[in-house]
Amino acid sequence: MQTQPTIIISGPTATNKTQMSLKIATAIKDQLNLSAVIVNFDSLLFYQELSIGTAKPNPTELALHPHELINIKSISTPFNTADFVKAANGIITKHHQNHRVIILVGGSSFYLRALIKGMYDSPQISPQQKKINESEYKQNGISFFIDYLKQNDLESYQNLHHNDHYRIIRAVEHHMMTKAKLSDQKKTFDHNSPYDFCINQHPDWNIFNIYLDIPKIEHQEIIRKRVNAMLENHLIEEVQNLLQQGFTGKEKPINSVGYKEVLEYLSGKIKDQDELAQKIIISTRQLAKAQRTFFKKVTPKNSYHGINDEKKIIADVLAFLD
Repeated sequence: MQTQPTIIISGPTATNKTQMSLKIATAIKDQLNLSAVIVNFDSLLFYQELSIGTAKPNPTELALHPHELINIKSISTPFNTADFVKAANGIITKHHQNHRVIILVGGSSFYLRALIKGMYDSPQISPQQKKINESEYKQNGISFFIDYLKQNDLESYQNLHHNDHYRIIRAVEHHMMTKAKLSDQKKTFDHNSPYDFCINQHPDWNIFNIYLDIPKIEHQEIIRKRVNAMLENHLIEEVQNLLQQGFTGKEKPINSVGYKEVLEYLSGKIKDQDELAQKIIISTRQLAKAQRTFFKKVTPKNSYHGINDEKKIIADVLAFLD
């Protein structure tokens, strides 16, 4: 079987993943005369309306090399993990058939694992029940679903954060359709080496997994500068414009790091911009910690300093492709 070169660039937020992907793609083109396609797996970059708070590549950067799965949806039509896996598999297959090198880039660990390892087998909810659930959620919020989980899948209830509405509803719908607990299926999945990317859904992919990280103190300063730059680049105004366009602020993509804190600032829960910056910095550090915890478990991988090791990364990628 002919294997298809597939490069992964993963790591916590603010570790230079976007710039590294562009430099690798340029090196592949200039030194190997091959075409590389950058495929995004950062969940917030799917959405057209979100830019400043996502550190999305700017139009000049996007024009340097072909990019996929960026600016493909509105926040009014969320793009979930199953949607991503279906779209990414089709895109990657197409580009592999045209002998292009795939560079998967992002920080959304569960999206990456779903693509590499597969997803839980969960049937689609019936259209009738879907309408009932959507009406209940719209009128009364998440409380019914939390109570349902508490009664029917206590382990999922205990393991899911009450603000994680998407996964709570998914666990409820799984039980509604199968009368089985999603937590039991998760246990089965976890026994199948969930962090071993050698055991995967794609035997034809030849994977080179790059993990970028930066030491804690240095990384905290980078995060601080990034947050301040986002605020200087009008992150508050970006959120205000979304509200003026008719978005409510309850859409799942807007309830992410940076955006949710700005919503709290605009509602008066955060008193001034200094406090706002600190809140975003703390939330970003917490996000980075969670991403680091996940990605450190993944094997096999090639670990690098996200800034200092650029030349070594490019040399290792070119050697991998040669």
